[in-house]
Amino acid sequence: RISISCLLPASWHFSISPVGCPRILNTTLRQIVVIGILAAAVSLLYYSLVVIRNKYGRAYRDKRFHRYLARVTDTEATDTNNPNLNYGIVVDCGSSGSRIFVYCWPRHNGNPHDLLDIKQMRDKNRKPVVMKIKPGISEFASSPEKVSDYISPLLSFAAEHVPRAKHKETPLYILCTAGMRILPESQQKAILEDLLTDIPVHFDFLFSDSHAEVISGKQEGVYAWIGINFVLGRFEHTDDEDEAIVEVHVPGSENKEAIFRKRTVGILDMGGVSTQIAYEVPKTVSFASSQQEEVAKNLLAEFNLGCDAHQTEHVYRVYVATFLGFGGNAARQRYEDSLFTSTALKNRLLGKQTGLTSDSPCLDPCLPLDAQDEIQQNGQTMYLRGTGDFNLCREIIQPFMNKTNETQTSLNGVYQPAVHFQNSEFYGFSEFYYCTEDVLRMGGDYNAAKFIKAAKDYCATKWSVLRERFDRGLYASHADLHRLKYQCFKSAWMYEVFHSGFSFPESYSNLKTALQVYDKEVQWTLGAILYRTRFLPLRDIQQENFRGSHPHWRSFSFVYNHYLFFVCFLIVLLSILLYLLRLRRIHRRMLRNSSSTSLWMEEGLSPQKIAGPL
Repeated sequence: RISISCLLPASWHFSISPVGCPRILNTTLRQIVVIGILAAAVSLLYYSLVVIRNKYGRAYRDKRFHRYLARVTDTEATDTNNPNLNYGIVVDCGSSGSRIFVYCWPRHNGNPHDLLDIKQMRDKNRKPVVMKIKPGISEFASSPEKVSDYISPLLSFAAEHVPRAKHKETPLYILCTAGMRILPESQQKAILEDLLTDIPVHFDFLFSDSHAEVISGKQEGVYAWIGINFVLGRFEHTDDEDEAIVEVHVPGSENKEAIFRKRTVGILDMGGVSTQIAYEVPKTVSFASSQQEEVAKNLLAEFNLGCDAHQTEHVYRVYVATFLGFGGNAARQRYEDSLFTSTALKNRLLGKQTGLTSDSPCLDPCLPLDAQDEIQQNGQTMYLRGTGDFNLCREIIQPFMNKTNETQTSLNGVYQPAVHFQNSEFYGFSEFYYCTEDVLRMGGDYNAAKFIKAAKDYCATKWSVLRERFDRGLYASHADLHRLKYQCFKSAWMYEVFHSGFSFPESYSNLKTALQVYDKEVQWTLGAILYRTRFLPLRDIQQENFRGSHPHWRSFSFVYNHYLFFVCFLIVLLSILLYLLRLRRIHRRMLRNSSSTSLWMEEGLSPQKIAGPL
């Protein structure tokens, strides 16, 4: 038997038994209707709570994985009919050519704690809106008047993809890198002047004097660091205890308490010519000498990614250093020059002919076992044969790090602030990835012990065996014979740069080698557009504040609508309860009157007679 009487008038109590289910029909229709209303109200309240929880309670979880899940939507074609989309253009003028990137982002959500959600624009075929032309812009140093014609195809390409109605509000940035840096300042200025003069005549993009410049290697490194961390979602705020956080002493607020925020990642990028490192320095740094402090000023960048200069939650202090000659190919060239010079000197002193013929080659521990190579220098040829000795190769190349005995220094004795190895994370790109993945097939999470074992085994493997494996397609599809031949050297070089040069312990386990982030290559231009448009959200935030201060705007707000709904719901529910209480009082009064009338009739008295005074 099930008894139902919760919060209902006592007179509405009824029971349902297994054999007497029809007893419910004995209840009044009014009771059933009221119970149905209350059940519907409870169901509606539960449903509303579920909707709110799914929309807001899950918002953080969605935000936590937003950067990863958004990769699916990032591959969709950009909706150019959406009037709320904004656009931005960055031209990367490099040494070998110029590339244009078109980015887009929706209207800012009005939260001053959040950055713009910038993505790369994609055309109708879902391909990134990117175009490259050759040669590099520095080739026009002697004829700067031709630069505008040179870059015009790129801008026309962007103009075709950005909606015409958005051109006047679309910022255009032309940023020149390595090739332009080596030109005299007068030639740089002439090229930029031609761009600033001619582009506004033919295109309606938002293009001011500060939108065309030659950026330093430090700026380029900062932009790359911003781009990687933005894609990884490290600038978002979190209350999740599982997220790695770091204590930060915000630059310029030494007297204030430290703040805690998401841990950012550092980047290591080893190209063919140079190696670059960039990472956040969360705490105030100290210097061993005044000279070191002066050098550090050129290596530390402090900037605010937030739209409000007075807010410090997005202030970052980043160390960026670039080392020319420490790329994989340049290092091999330095090593070969040293090997040629030292062998020639020994031959003169000892009267030997080592390396002068293929029958008496110079033994090179940095080549795979029995691999043959040649060095050309000053019209002379030196023949090499590999011995595949990984440990000896490491010993020979260690002096190339140019380390000094001064504290807090790295390659070439350059200042490097301390890294908190227990609470840090780094991503290794380019040669860091090629060395670990192309041949050794162990890209991703880096483990020093496993890497050394794999590198030793590879170096000690005969060249004929390596060639056989290559012919069978056992290595990465883009690995070639050049990679096979110099993999032993580059593995040793990468290892020494990371552990000896940058002083990372061999037990360090938070390095990930990667070619792409979320299946796409992250360009420094993404960091550039994010940094240079950081003040744009102020407009949307001011509009949001305007709406909040004017009641007639509230009807357009989703959150306010929900508040209003709950208030109305509670009022209706309260009205129903009051109505039920009123009905109960009326019901009791009617019962009392009915019982009194029955009593009077039994005693044979009329109500009028009893009503007099006793």
